[in-house]
Amino acid sequence: MYSLLPVLSVFSRILVAFSSAFLVPLAWGWFLDADHHTFIWAKGFAITLASGLLLWWATRRHRRELMPKDGFMLVNLVWLVLPTYAAVPLMFTVPDITWTKAYFEAMSALTATGATALSGLDDLPVSANVWRCFLQLIGGLGIMLLVVAVLPLLGLGGLQLYKAETPGPMKDTKFTPRIAETARGLWGVYFLFSGACFLAYRWAGMDWADAFMHMCTTMGLGGFSSHDASLGHFNSPAIEWVAVVFMALAGISFMRYFIVLRSRSLRPLTSDREIRTYFAVLLGSIALIAMLLLAHSVYDDLFEALRASAFHVLSLATTTGYAATDYSLWPVFAPVLLLFLGSFVSCAGSTGGGIKMVRMILLIKQARRELVRIIHPRVVNPVTLGGAVIPMSVMTAVLGFMLIYGATIMGLTMVLLFTGLDIVTAFSAVVATVNNIGPGLGAVGPAGNFGGLHPFQIWVLTFAMLLGRLELLTVLVLFTAHFWRK
Repeated sequence: MYSLLPVLSVFSRILVAFSSAFLVPLAWGWFLDADHHTFIWAKGFAITLASGLLLWWATRRHRRELMPKDGFMLVNLVWLVLPTYAAVPLMFTVPDITWTKAYFEAMSALTATGATALSGLDDLPVSANVWRCFLQLIGGLGIMLLVVAVLPLLGLGGLQLYKAETPGPMKDTKFTPRIAETARGLWGVYFLFSGACFLAYRWAGMDWADAFMHMCTTMGLGGFSSHDASLGHFNSPAIEWVAVVFMALAGISFMRYFIVLRSRSLRPLTSDREIRTYFAVLLGSIALIAMLLLAHSVYDDLFEALRASAFHVLSLATTTGYAATDYSLWPVFAPVLLLFLGSFVSCAGSTGGGIKMVRMILLIKQARRELVRIIHPRVVNPVTLGGAVIPMSVMTAVLGFMLIYGATIMGLTMVLLFTGLDIVTAFSAVVATVNNIGPGLGAVGPAGNFGGLHPFQIWVLTFAMLLGRLELLTVLVLFTAHFWRK
């Protein structure tokens, strides 16, 4: 019989660590909230801390090295339970919010999706907006990487968690002898970039609170904002270009930055096939949409067309989800292309969602390989990446992932269509949540939100966000009979 007690023992420590996150909105609220909601955040801190300590006391005797099965269980437990604790303060700080919307908002924040069910963001307490945005900073790179960094101190192995949480197909690659050192290095790079982004937003004209919140959601590629109009509220070219630069940087693997700092050479970036393809697709898409906007007289000035195109291509392609204008009113090719880009452009190891650029490259190479084999059946033509031959086990995993990805998109879309949702809203909402993009099209486009959906539809999309953040297989493996066999 499979026992959850060792997993719960580790989870108790995660819960204790997560309780400290409540101190961030508490501090901002103390100075900036007109109604001083500090008691709510202090209570959230106390309840979460007490829950963690009680769970630790109850399971303190059940400690052992985590097995792969335990890693998958722990990751799913974290991403299902932490949003529950994160949602509770929203019930007391956001007017007229339901539990369904509060949990959806918390899940969207921790998965760095950026799909919101709330309106009237400009009138919310500062602490509530800070909480929503700060959760995206935590969830962006993956809260489990932070846990992996401290697990060795608790006498527990972290490799299984790293493999379950790390996005992309190359999960067995380690960049330092100890996985905890890798995790600490990744977070160090993450916070270094975050500090630079924070100061850049402040320099561009945001106040300190807005600069902090938008730094969190830019580096986490989550896209939450403290304003209903998103970055369009500021109507500032400087702010938009700061966002473009840091969204582009956050869309690249933080592992590569870590290697650059260790090797003191830019070669790991400039020689990486995935990164080169990433920038090629971004630049090509920016030019294409800019020409489309000029051709349809959406903008008459080339610079304005490039500004709008660059901002929204980076925002949607990196799965951030900011909006500076209602791009759903552009020629239909543009918003559909933007949604499509969000499905694959982000690099593996970045804070973005989607299937990741490296998988798309491998799929294209595999397709080309099959075309060559049709003409030359005996030719030896292995799939390579960066000069290295990709093992068949990796290719099989990529093809299996894509099969499940397509089935998930189709299945969840059919569920929403069954509830009476129109095809544009249903399909785009599923694509936007499974890929952690944020806004979709139709009723859930950049000018709307997910708040108008039926509670059942919201729960379906909440599950879609969880699937996308954990790359489908980590969640779906729990539904297999083999997983529960001893």
